[in-house]
Amino acid sequence: MPQDVLHTPQQINVVPQALMKQQNVKSLDEALRNVPGVTSSIGEGAGGMNGDQFLIRGFQAQNDIYEDGLRDFGVYSRDAFNLETVSVIKGPSSEVFGNGTTGGAINMKTKTAGLTDRYAAEFSGGSGSYYRGTLDFNKRLDSSTALRITGMGSENNIVGRDFLYSHRWGIAPSIAFGLGRRTTLILQYMHQQENSIPDFGVPVVKKPGAAFGAPITEYGIRRTNFYGTNNDQNATNDNMETARFSFRLNKHITFYDDLRGGEYYRTFAASKATCDKTCVNNYFLGNPNAALVARSGPVGAGNGVGPGTYMAPLPYQQTSWSVQNVGSMVADFDTGFLKHQIVAGFDIERVNDVRSQSTYLKAKPYANLVNPNPYVGNLDLVPGEANPGGLVTLGSLGAKPHSNGYGFDTGLFFFDQIWITKWLSVKGGFRWDRWQTSYNLTGGNVAKFPDVHFHNVSSVFNPNVSLVLTPDEHQTYYFTWANSTTPMGMYVTNGSVPIRPGTNSYASPEKANLYEVGAKYSAFHDRIGFTASLFRLEKGNALNADPVTGEILGSSDRQRNQGLELSVGGMIMRGWNVSATYALYDSDTTSSATAANRGRQVQYVPHNQATLWSVYEAFPSKPYNIAFGGGLTWRQHVWLDAANTMRAPANLDFDAVLSHHFNDHWKIAMNGYNLANRLNYQSLFSNRATPSAGRTFMGQLSFTY
Repeated sequence: MPQDVLHTPQQINVVPQALMKQQNVKSLDEALRNVPGVTSSIGEGAGGMNGDQFLIRGFQAQNDIYEDGLRDFGVYSRDAFNLETVSVIKGPSSEVFGNGTTGGAINMKTKTAGLTDRYAAEFSGGSGSYYRGTLDFNKRLDSSTALRITGMGSENNIVGRDFLYSHRWGIAPSIAFGLGRRTTLILQYMHQQENSIPDFGVPVVKKPGAAFGAPITEYGIRRTNFYGTNNDQNATNDNMETARFSFRLNKHITFYDDLRGGEYYRTFAASKATCDKTCVNNYFLGNPNAALVARSGPVGAGNGVGPGTYMAPLPYQQTSWSVQNVGSMVADFDTGFLKHQIVAGFDIERVNDVRSQSTYLKAKPYANLVNPNPYVGNLDLVPGEANPGGLVTLGSLGAKPHSNGYGFDTGLFFFDQIWITKWLSVKGGFRWDRWQTSYNLTGGNVAKFPDVHFHNVSSVFNPNVSLVLTPDEHQTYYFTWANSTTPMGMYVTNGSVPIRPGTNSYASPEKANLYEVGAKYSAFHDRIGFTASLFRLEKGNALNADPVTGEILGSSDRQRNQGLELSVGGMIMRGWNVSATYALYDSDTTSSATAANRGRQVQYVPHNQATLWSVYEAFPSKPYNIAFGGGLTWRQHVWLDAANTMRAPANLDFDAVLSHHFNDHWKIAMNGYNLANRLNYQSLFSNRATPSAGRTFMGQLSFTY
């Protein structure tokens, strides 16, 4: 973005490095718990099916995750070891991020090389057999060149959840040339690898006579119960190479060109827990030992052409790659009494996804609802044709084992902010994109099930206009109208079946309009910042992900979300820092082909949501210095389905921190999470919910030089 957060006419929530350190944030998902309006639908903490999946203001943001302004196409759980800050830019942002961004965009600013020598290491350990180490090494090589390397290794179980674990490591070197000069080049590489067990949570059921359904753990089932199997796995290997170039031609014009390549590999197998009517009746009507949970979706192998007709979720192996190049120019100049700032450029991206699907010859054994046993035999995930493990490719059954999808986008954007006076400006522009999308389903018995080939080309035009008032450098007031479009091509790497060939509505793009009025104020010599915004977001052809397969499902539904968002953050007094947010939402489905959905609250969108974090450092220059504080995150109950028949209860977390500096180099800290040990739910699905970790304590020893 050419302007800072204060002067940008959009609601932007920033999670700074200081806050992430105080909370000992270890993942993107944990960082985003400080931002109102962001909901985790499939998240990091339990290793969900499709990695980090978020909703912003109630709308899918799985394709709206960026790193240093470039799209991160990967399907994995993002660690925080290389993150400097995390920003959530609310509403459409085609000027910066292009297509999508209906509810907003998540941008991760990474740690890059600088001209100050710095060496840091951190070691953490705590509940759930948690062990983690990070390293941050920055070295100045000459007056304009520097090298930085960050690394991480961790392993842990999940407190309050049986059988789950995660082993992860990563490294991210960067080198910068021309720092402080007119021409700058930054080269970066990121590698992250993880092996974990995915957690599909607990089933949501409707108790006989109840008005609505709820997670089974609300009715006496232990939160620790794991309904998967010992053969479930989530192995990811993710790599990104980035080059960022800038050239300042003169004081008026600067050119930028950013290039990224990504390679992503994944092996996945999971178990979906389903408690049907018989299971529900047995549990609630006096025979709990006979309550059995299905762990493999439909029984039997099925005979359809698509993976969805088999025992979902299907095991698969995925290989994806992406290339993106964004070039832009920022120009500041005057025409008469009018001052201009123009942002113009192009965005070219290509993404490709190849998957090999398998299925089981026999259904997984049922699990007892009260005391599930994860150990089952003859279901090993072994690639290839029929094998003793019981796993076969779809091709050996005559169905389609291979899917290949790609998307290619060419985008052009132009924006001009015109200052009519020193305090009044108008910002307007557009982005035009041409998306080409292809999807192929091949192999198996082609005589019975012919190969499927689908190709779609769509051009989209997204305008944006804002009226901005800046009485002085400490205040900004604005009105923004923005349009966004989400073509189906953006879902190539994010679903097991990204496109449903032959159904026109599934190829239709999702469209949205945003109306927002807001205010930003930096007070007390810029020590504290305040923001407030009122918005209305309207979306047509709403796209949703199938909770079992990850398939992107289109619809003709129209949805609306409107509300108020408030935030305050900064230093109240020397040594006392605070961050607080609040959001009030009013959402509903305004139009739907399904009568039961009309007028209902949009699923996953709470009415109210709030966060608070405050830390005070006492006697900072004394040997007996101490910093202490804590906070809470609260989210009102949410509906899990469009008809509002299943509900997840409210979440309330209490966290705390206590730390001490031995000297300028050594520090010790202790964090506590979910201190009340409440039963919360961190990842939400239409028919399942994943319990959050229970009461957790984490100790940390850090060294900085």
